Amino acid sequence: MADWVGVAREGEIEPGRAVVVEVGGRRLALCNVEGQYYCIDDVCTHDGGPLGEGELIEDRIECPRHGALFDVKTGRAVTLPAVLPVDTHEVRVEGGEIKIRIDE
Repeated sequence: MADWVGVAREGEIEPGRAVVVEVGGRRLALCNVEGQYYCIDDVCTHDGGPLGEGELIEDRIECPRHGALFDVKTGRAVTLPAVLPVDTHEVRVEGGEIKIRIDE
C-alpha cells in the first residue's frame, strides 16, 4: 500500500536546491529543479554517501563523497563511480504542501 506524506511547503526549497527529509525512518533527498520537485533515496549506491548534501546541477545531484552524479528524475547513475540507480519516489503538491508517495 502507498501513502502520501507531507514533507515541506512550497517555497521552502529554493530552485536548484535539495533538502533531506525523513519519512518513516527513511532518509530522502527532495530536490527542486526549476520549480518541479523530485525525490530520491538519500543514499549513494556507490558508498552510501548522503546525496541530499550534494550539489544539484540542473536535474542531477552530485554525491559529496566521490562525485557520482544521479539523475533526480529517473534515479539513474549518470557517472562513475556509481553504476546502480537510486530509488525514486513520486512527488505531488496539494494546497501548497509537498507530498511524497511512499510504498510500504
